[in-house]
Amino acid sequence: MGKRVAVVLAGCGVYDGSEIHESSAVLVHLSREGAQAEVYAPDVDQMHVVDHVKGQPTQEKRNVLVESARIARGNIKDLAKLDVKGLDALIIPGGFGVAKNLSTWATQGKNCVISKEVEDVLKAFHAAKKPIGLCCISPVLAAKIFPGCELTVGHDTECEKWPYAKTAETMKELGCKHVNKHVTEIHVDAKNKLVTTSAFMCNAPIHEIYDGIGKMVREVVRLA
Repeated sequence: MGKRVAVVLAGCGVYDGSEIHESSAVLVHLSREGAQAEVYAPDVDQMHVVDHVKGQPTQEKRNVLVESARIARGNIKDLAKLDVKGLDALIIPGGFGVAKNLSTWATQGKNCVISKEVEDVLKAFHAAKKPIGLCCISPVLAAKIFPGCELTVGHDTECEKWPYAKTAETMKELGCKHVNKHVTEIHVDAKNKLVTTSAFMCNAPIHEIYDGIGKMVREVVRLA
């Protein structure tokens, strides 16, 4: 039997949900590793809905579980029903939905609150010593919950290639060790069983993002 890996989504679309290419890369690489993905999302309203053409919020209301079901091709469960006992690992792709729908990082930064359901799930996998894979912005969840952990969101010096580098500085302020890594690299915190990669925190070609996520997925499955 292949490993059973929970994949937690935060909606559908980079600006208000899960990053679609990252989510797809996670699912493809899990399949390639012979693992079984079980997709979950919280049954809550999105913080807001963003028009992805204009990059502006709209008056629409959308539900995180309903939107995430688009990526999961309908095969998805409410995060409240996740039982860590039957699962071997957890992966949370990036996208602004992590910072808007799974937490309040987008508006409050290091003073953010993480959704209780999401926090409970992360703590349950951590307590069971089961590996957790995080990419793009989602390592901020671990930074908030597991003080002193080691993570990467890429580089900590802002430039055209690394437009979100300030995130690394904020994570350091939370007491984490940030490790600079290229987009095709991962960092493994062996003690906490955390595997992280920068993905779209880097202004990089999409195949490099895909390859970095592949390394993250392979390591998560290996640790499971």
